[in-house]
Amino acid sequence: MSYKSDIEIAREAQKRPIQEIGEKIGISSDDLLPYGHDKAKVSQEFINSVQSKEDGKLILVTAINPTPAGEGKTTTTVGLGDGLNRIGKNAMICIREASLGPNFGMKGGAAGGGYAQVVPMEEMNLHFTGDFHAITSAHSLLSAMIDNHIYWGNECEIDIRRVAWRRVVDMNDRALRQITASLGGVSNGFPRETGFDITVASEVMAILCLANDLKDLEKRLGDIIVAYRRDKTPVYCRDIKAEGAMTVLLKDAMQPNLVQTLENNPAFVHGGPFANIAHGCNSVIATKTALKVADYVVTEAGFGADLGAEKFMNIKCRKAGIAPSAVVLVATVRAMKMNGGVAKADLGAENVDAVNSGCANLGRHIENIKSFGVPVVVAINHFVTDTDAEVDAVKAYAATHGVEAVLSRHWELGSEGSAPLAEKVVEIIEGGSANFAPIYPDDMPLFEKIETIAKRIYRADEVLADNKIRNQLKEWEEAGYGNLPVCMAKTQYSFSTDPSLRGAPTGHSVPVREVRLSAGAGFIVAVCGEIMTMPGLPRKPASESIRLNDDGQIEGLF
Repeated sequence: MSYKSDIEIAREAQKRPIQEIGEKIGISSDDLLPYGHDKAKVSQEFINSVQSKEDGKLILVTAINPTPAGEGKTTTTVGLGDGLNRIGKNAMICIREASLGPNFGMKGGAAGGGYAQVVPMEEMNLHFTGDFHAITSAHSLLSAMIDNHIYWGNECEIDIRRVAWRRVVDMNDRALRQITASLGGVSNGFPRETGFDITVASEVMAILCLANDLKDLEKRLGDIIVAYRRDKTPVYCRDIKAEGAMTVLLKDAMQPNLVQTLENNPAFVHGGPFANIAHGCNSVIATKTALKVADYVVTEAGFGADLGAEKFMNIKCRKAGIAPSAVVLVATVRAMKMNGGVAKADLGAENVDAVNSGCANLGRHIENIKSFGVPVVVAINHFVTDTDAEVDAVKAYAATHGVEAVLSRHWELGSEGSAPLAEKVVEIIEGGSANFAPIYPDDMPLFEKIETIAKRIYRADEVLADNKIRNQLKEWEEAGYGNLPVCMAKTQYSFSTDPSLRGAPTGHSVPVREVRLSAGAGFIVAVCGEIMTMPGLPRKPASESIRLNDDGQIEGLF
């Protein structure tokens, strides 16, 4: 049996005018700033007007470690939101925006799939409302102003060997990871080494996603450490006088984007830090606004629960003062088989033994989520090749960990297929068993925070870090940054730092290559193993197949 592609389904969507979608959650047309007919930004005035309302219930969707077989975390997020509406609940979803880098590299779109999608799909996966371009521009403005400050006399006495602020572009481009800038003579400034990160790794992206409003945004931008003097004292963005102009560039990007699912339910799509090199969650302002206008809010955190969910709990919830009432852990039979050693080409054949073997990864994530004091339900994201015996094996394994696994067929059937999952989630929330708490306190020393994550979440035996890194952490503690949470930059494919080590490895070490202080965002980044903050394109990038057809429609993007 053949199935329609995601883009075919999306193009057949019976979209409603965005004003009607806003009305569903009490946003009048006067408080929407439309970008065409099917997407709009929500005004700050509306956001301010709902602050006295009681919060709804927050549901986090996370997943096992990703495999090439696909897990469908965003698809499940969308399907669950539609399913909750189908069973009569006032629900909406909050997800991240897509980066151009992976869209033209190897990952593809980020708007769900099958009959559990957010639309307009093509616009969301390309330029959307221009938020990422604004973030890139604000970041680039600061880069330019730092070099300009040095060129015109260097009043702040920046040591050009210690400029910490790199440049960004929203594209996978390995050639820019390390560059030499300002070549060409005196008129071009002072030559120095620098490099590029991808936009989603920018501290400006993290700041936009953690700021509560424009005033908070400007303060956080001013707190960015851009360089150090010869005496190692920090130079801040506010010393360069860049935070005001950066805020101007970001004033529209700060407003959440309202779109709709295929079933015309409301969705905020806002912000997009990666979870392997940043904190992996949509914006605080979108999530907190959604909690004021909906009784149930479904959000997601990037990659597996060892990255996105850990950072959601330890960074976003801590910073925003929010807590999940339930966690949905997404897994597929195909991914269980791949974790069990089956090659991708053989995943269509039934193999219950491989499913049982691969479930160790699922079990590790269940244990980790429970350690935060939040109830969890496993969502088996259904593929048409799954057999009853394989599905039953996953259900039986989940039961040994004291949780229920629910088969969800949202990709194929939309909300009809996700209604059982929605019913189970509501049952768990109404049971009131959540007792959320981060896994480390604010006042724990920074290196101990890194060790706590490595040992409790990754099950590592030790963290490897040289004296330079340890001393740097101590210096930041002495400077008043010791209470910040830690953002681990690590491969998404494994609990370890070795992407080929699947399942639930133990006995491994976590090497910390460098640490970065994101003073504006309010966390310390620990770069582990070989993870890169500027990805490269694969041997055959998706961009080779992307083009416009004779009808002017996009082909190859999805």
